[in-house]
Amino acid sequence: MTTSQNCPCHSGEAYAKCCQPFIEGTAEPEKAIDLMRARYTAYTQKNVKFIRDTLWPPLQKTMNEMEVREWANETHWLTLDVLDAAKGSPQDKEGLVLFKAKFLARGQMYEHKELSLFRKKKDRWFYVEPLPLPNGV
Repeated sequence: MTTSQNCPCHSGEAYAKCCQPFIEGTAEPEKAIDLMRARYTAYTQKNVKFIRDTLWPPLQKTMNEMEVREWANETHWLTLDVLDAAKGSPQDKEGLVLFKAKFLARGQMYEHKELSLFRKKKDRWFYVEPLPLPNGV
């Protein structure tokens, strides 16, 4: 991927100005939504290291990297739509991001909706877990 191409997270920004600095470790996401977009981009790139490193630290030890890598290799991400981002600003300790993503896996089209919980530790955002979807979503 060239740095002038649009970012895979569908923000409309160039990759170099959007997720690349987070994925390469030259910058930290200021908001939970920024980390969510970077994690989506990491999935499109099959970057299991970034996915593990941005997982809530106590959960990193139990993440099965082989399963994540296998799933990433059989999945082709198509679109990302952020539906809502509650809290998760630089001064918050927790953030919520509701999103919808479409992907292909094993020749089938799927849509994944998730309300993601993010937490900040030592001024750094981490993905914690999916929460139950709100009614009507």
